[in-house]
Amino acid sequence: MVPRPAKPSAPSALLDAALSRAPDAAPMQRQLHDRLKGAILDGSLAPGSRLPGSRALAEALGVSRNTVTATYEHLAAEGYVRPDRQGTRVTELSSPAPSKRERTNEHTGGQPATPATAQRLARILPSASRADMGAALRPGVPALSHFPLAAWRRSLDRAIREGGSAALGYGDPLGEPALRAAIARHLSVARGVRCEPRQVVIAEGAQEAISLCVRLLSNPGDTGWVEDPGYRGAKAAMHAGDMRIVPMRVDAEGLCVDGRDWREHPPRLVYTTPSHQYPMGSVLSIARRLELIAQARRHGAWIVEDDYDSEFRHTGEPIVAMQGLVDDAPVLYIGSFSKTMFPSLRLGFLVLPERLVNAVRTPLEEMLRGGHRYEQLAMADFMESGQFSRHLGRMRRLYRDRQQALRLALGRHFEVPHGIDGGHCGMHLTVRLPERFDDRKIAAEALRRRIAPTPLSGFAMQPLPSMPPYSGLVLGYGNTPAELFEPLVKRLSQLARAAERGNA
Repeated sequence: MVPRPAKPSAPSALLDAALSRAPDAAPMQRQLHDRLKGAILDGSLAPGSRLPGSRALAEALGVSRNTVTATYEHLAAEGYVRPDRQGTRVTELSSPAPSKRERTNEHTGGQPATPATAQRLARILPSASRADMGAALRPGVPALSHFPLAAWRRSLDRAIREGGSAALGYGDPLGEPALRAAIARHLSVARGVRCEPRQVVIAEGAQEAISLCVRLLSNPGDTGWVEDPGYRGAKAAMHAGDMRIVPMRVDAEGLCVDGRDWREHPPRLVYTTPSHQYPMGSVLSIARRLELIAQARRHGAWIVEDDYDSEFRHTGEPIVAMQGLVDDAPVLYIGSFSKTMFPSLRLGFLVLPERLVNAVRTPLEEMLRGGHRYEQLAMADFMESGQFSRHLGRMRRLYRDRQQALRLALGRHFEVPHGIDGGHCGMHLTVRLPERFDDRKIAAEALRRRIAPTPLSGFAMQPLPSMPPYSGLVLGYGNTPAELFEPLVKRLSQLARAAERGNA
């Protein structure tokens, strides 16, 4: 028996309202397309049903036949309909959306299931509120108003002129050779890093460099050590790699590790900020550095050395990087231009141990694509021309003066019990508070006044019974003029007294 052809759907069944002819309305073809597609997806137009002929629908809607014909052709190209000898029919969708009747039926069994996210995401906790870049005392923000834009513009112009249209294409996945060479030279002189350009990999900031370390060197379930309190981005990168994270306490000499730690939970990766611990500001002692390297070799672990803010040393000579202490150290050295240049540049770097270069080059070439080529070429020019070194010198002097001014303001006007950590390097001071002061409440109240300290407790993982709770404020002085410190500190002192736990 030959099935009877389905009747074409009447125009009134296709459209709930007339097409709009308002001057600012979408073109008629787009309106008709969207209405027909919506009716197909919500089940108003059943699979197999035949659409009206183009002439009939055009007359009913008062539009040209070409508009209807073009709409049908577009729907056919997308797979919503198919033309045959008897007209244009709605396609049988492989996974049709529920019809309006099904969606409103009280017996459908409730809401449709939502696909789950990866379980690892639940372990990535939110950090403190991300205040705007201009908020006072925000940590991690450099003095952007002091950046030499004219010199940077000249480097960009040279990069575009010399790179030409060729630099619009993909480059070396590991980064522009000129920038890798410039970084290797700079690190050798300024940080004591032992490397050749072939060991340098350009990344989109230090965060991507940490993620690369996790992806290249760990497997799900491996153990990673992180400083506690410490940089939340390192924890997020390890969580994203399904690693088991063990928090390691920090004291005045940096990361605290003993023999029992190596026996009970030996790590695959150890993340540390030895030259300027973030956020406490301590320096990992030479004895602990050498012991950490020796134990990492013995246990087959890799050390990820984040040289955070080390370029801005305010007293004495720069602290030499751990990577260059001994030959063939199992250390991956990472750095970024976000603080030394500006955050939106999104350029960082990873220095691989020599023995890893050949093993990871192929995976890196597949994982990376070699973008931001003009910016990379400009950064190489900025470094080779001497502008980078001159800019660092100016910023060191500026940040040293601001750090001293902030210390004086805290001593004079912060009228609650406190201690101060850091100050020998970087762009922040950490004000430690007694446990009875709620640092998160203080930071939240301050943010309402466009003051953006970060609560110290936000850098800590779940506290261990043997570890004291952390309370305090991390104050950035990079983006805030020194003359504002006294009124800002006075206001923070008032907010701290108001946030004292148990304060009536």
